[in-house]
Amino acid sequence: MNHLFFVDSGHLTPEALAKKHRLENDPSSRKNHMEYLPGMEVIESDVCAKVMEQMNSFDDSKYTAEDVRAALEHDTCTIEDFKALLSSAAKPFLEQMAGRARQETSRHFGNTVYLFTPLYIANYCENYCVYCGFHCYNHINRRKLSMEEMEKEMRIIADSGIEEILILTGESRSRSSVEYIGGACRLARNYFRMVGLEIYPVNTEEYRYLHECGADYVTVFQETYDPEAYEKLHLLGHKRVWPYRFDAQERALRGGMRGVAFSALLGLSDFRKDALASALHVYYLQRKYPHAEMSLSCPRLRPIVNNDKISPLDVHETELCQILCAYRIFLPFVGITVSSRESARFRNGIVKIAATRVSAGVSTGVGDHESKYTGKKSDEVQGDEQFEIDDSRSLDTMYRDLAEEGLQPVLNEYLDV
Repeated sequence: MNHLFFVDSGHLTPEALAKKHRLENDPSSRKNHMEYLPGMEVIESDVCAKVMEQMNSFDDSKYTAEDVRAALEHDTCTIEDFKALLSSAAKPFLEQMAGRARQETSRHFGNTVYLFTPLYIANYCENYCVYCGFHCYNHINRRKLSMEEMEKEMRIIADSGIEEILILTGESRSRSSVEYIGGACRLARNYFRMVGLEIYPVNTEEYRYLHECGADYVTVFQETYDPEAYEKLHLLGHKRVWPYRFDAQERALRGGMRGVAFSALLGLSDFRKDALASALHVYYLQRKYPHAEMSLSCPRLRPIVNNDKISPLDVHETELCQILCAYRIFLPFVGITVSSRESARFRNGIVKIAATRVSAGVSTGVGDHESKYTGKKSDEVQGDEQFEIDDSRSLDTMYRDLAEEGLQPVLNEYLDV
């Protein structure tokens, strides 16, 4: 890789700096990122091999305008067609791709757009991922909500009208145990009709426990599907183990989760290959678990606390739109989420073309919904945000804006029986 990500040591406390040097000089910190750690479940699955074979064989330069035209003319989009639509050759065809994507979205989802909001309940982390604001060496305000504080946040969010929540933590088993997350799920069922999780990957039986506590679906960011880039970006912690993270969604489905969501963080490596691998990860699991609900998101790198030196590979809105249109054409039944990392203008446009889910009333900090939703200042120290968002619209504003665009905002489509 010719682009570097690093943390400015000047932002670390002396204690954290000493710990950083000690751990980085420990041979265990250089453990092979493809080897499992003790306690990590290994499952027998052929999905990873299929995805990697297709990703490694992808050659952007081989696709031509004729390949793109042919892909757009086919009723069913094959893997080769999808590669052509992701290629550089497809950039001049963005208008045609958007038209085809809009047709597919309308055919399978009508004019509905689903709304949800994230709730960060802790920002402690035991990983050193150099692009993330929560990484263990970043000197930020750390916070973990008690059950009472968590319920207060949930009540405030529910009072705004939100019916679907995504619960997030930093990746720390010691600070945010599976039991702690399970307690959050049980609380959330009292306030929300749909509960998702975006936490550190766990084993099948732990996913089963979390599902029994009330979780409906699990989101896992692979970050990048390129193992070599992954190794350089994830220097310490359980997250360093690439294959364990890859199989997380399949373990979640085996554990009874109704749905799973996938994503790469675009800009960490070759975004075309990462987009290809993300969609193929869905494609192959969809055929293996046809009953499961699956969705994709397409986040780009955003600024984080104490690190203004991130140099992501450029992924502009044009490329992002191309990827989202290609996703919709290749996977017409799959939900597509566009996060608050993107501008209100972009999100307003893309939900009319390819996206089906957007977040509203978003905070990526810990314990700050009261101040953000009501304007009332909290006496508690709030946990710092994971990254900066771009679209900070409330649920009411988002709902109104979508309706004015001729879309039907939906808060929930599930009934408890």
